[in-house]
Amino acid sequence: MSTTVSSVDDLRHVHMVGIGGAGMSGIARILLDRGVAVSGSDMKESRVVLALRAAGADVAVGHRAENVTASGHDGALPDAVVTSFAAIPQDNPELVAAREAGIPLLRRSDVLALLMEDRRAVLMAGTHGKTSTTSMAVVALQHAGMDPSFAIGGQLNRAGTNAHHGTGDVFVAEADESDGSFLSYSPEVAVITNIEPDHLDYFGTEAAYREVFGTFAGRVVPGGALVLCLDDEGSARLAESVVAGDVDVADGVRVLGYGTSAAVAAHPDVPVAAEILSTGTLSDGGTDAQVMLGSGTVPGGTATPVHVTVRTPGQHMLLNGVASLVAGILVGAPVDGMAAGVASFDGVRRRFEYHGRARGVEVYDDYAHHPTEVRAVVTAAREKVAARAADTGQPGRVVAVFQPHLYSRTLAFAAEFAAALSLADVVVVLDIFGAREDPVEGVDSRVITDLVDRSTTDVHYEPRFADAPARVAELAADGDVVLTVGAGTVTMLADEILRALGE
Repeated sequence: MSTTVSSVDDLRHVHMVGIGGAGMSGIARILLDRGVAVSGSDMKESRVVLALRAAGADVAVGHRAENVTASGHDGALPDAVVTSFAAIPQDNPELVAAREAGIPLLRRSDVLALLMEDRRAVLMAGTHGKTSTTSMAVVALQHAGMDPSFAIGGQLNRAGTNAHHGTGDVFVAEADESDGSFLSYSPEVAVITNIEPDHLDYFGTEAAYREVFGTFAGRVVPGGALVLCLDDEGSARLAESVVAGDVDVADGVRVLGYGTSAAVAAHPDVPVAAEILSTGTLSDGGTDAQVMLGSGTVPGGTATPVHVTVRTPGQHMLLNGVASLVAGILVGAPVDGMAAGVASFDGVRRRFEYHGRARGVEVYDDYAHHPTEVRAVVTAAREKVAARAADTGQPGRVVAVFQPHLYSRTLAFAAEFAAALSLADVVVVLDIFGAREDPVEGVDSRVITDLVDRSTTDVHYEPRFADAPARVAELAADGDVVLTVGAGTVTMLADEILRALGE
């Protein structure tokens, strides 16, 4: 067995630890489609695990050394063991067995980089919005007649999958910065939606976190394009630094900014990818916009007006839609086809995902787990309620059910979470979902609820997860929009709240 892996051709059998995760399962699907034998393990059965088995993967429940050493593929050891070093501890028995057997250990990003080697990589990076922007780009490219490969951290509503091995030469994927692993990639087009502090448990300082995006900008291949949002202070600052020559990029890389007219005007030295000239709100809370594509975006070098419709509420989703539009055009998709594709986008699982209506209350679920994301989704819900009130005269409130994710993030951003949640009319805060972190003695979600503005928001701390649906059903009224928000188990509550409302 080879002790190194330099190309996909070196992989005949791959074992994946934590194969049921959003990112890992996507890689598994593409490897299976490319003829690689895939085995793996996960802590529990799930729909994802069942689907992977149906596609041909050999998946065990529970982590044991024998999953690696006796995985049943012609009696041979795997050519590589793949894991997420951030999510899987180094003393995991399967990782220990792989090291003892001399099997190469690869990160998910390493394998994704190998899969993209013979494709034109379009990567979406940023603190927030990666999944939505990647998903919009994929749907729009497909609508425009292309068949890109893709790997997304969420499931497309229409396709019902998070990954695909396409017949075209374009590969669209998220570039996850959480552990710096996106530096494995060499994109032809890189989009940076925003940059603000997160994952400080890994990076340690804000400066280190911001710096890694500059390094990522340097990974764009010669002649490629770096597309940055000018409405975000962090990404706009990086755009200016690259234009000024303070951040090194490869020869011939085009730096292009997108955003509202005010943002474009505030950064005149950054060439324009797309400028949002005007916007209007749809009755369902989505956005219509008039956009001018810059001369550096459109083939032929002529600024081109285009009408953009994004059906998911929120200014952040409009910016994501414009970013996906630009990215697709830069790899050769027609302008009209991309615009129509963005308008056809019907969402991705856990991104303002509609679950149903009961007793006049609409229930949505969202993955937001950073203060800026929480602020964006609550604001989008408020816009939706306001648009409906203007259209039908029916008033309503926003009821946010929030589960903090990670003790370190909760402690670092408690005040910011409280400020974001104060934009809702009613807030129910669950206890902290620790994920990979151990509990911190004396710390619970009251570090947030104690700071929520009670003059604007009716706030409740609910430590019993099982009691949350009934509590929300008591608080919600006809015309309200309920949001279940967070990266953990809170997603399980959306349908339970609907049942409680029905009862």
